[in-house]
Amino acid sequence: MKRMDTVVRRERRQRRVRAKVSGTAARPRLNVFRSARHIFAQIIDDAKGHTLVAASTLDAEVRSNAKQWDKKTEAKAVGKLLAQRALDMGLKQVVFDRGGYQYHGRVKSLAEGSREGGLEF
Repeated sequence: MKRMDTVVRRERRQRRVRAKVSGTAARPRLNVFRSARHIFAQIIDDAKGHTLVAASTLDAEVRSNAKQWDKKTEAKAVGKLLAQRALDMGLKQVVFDRGGYQYHGRVKSLAEGSREGGLEF
């Protein structure tokens, strides 16, 4: 029962954030999803409903070093990889959607990695 309450509360926070944050073609939305083992990030153009760029801990570039890293370091690497892919597509500015999670821990590390990679938000 407790787990379900946690999921429901996160979904409520997520809806609250999404009511205020929306991505456009000029400034797409950087969305974060965090599971127990992995972290996923996407850059989405909400006007078209398309995912422009995606990265996760399942990508080969991150997974090759995952054995020696902790989860925060993996998240930072995912952020840098996402920023690199976004810059290759010509995207520099995004809006950050934390997906109902606290801006802390892995979510914060992913955001810092994206900023270090060259994204602005």
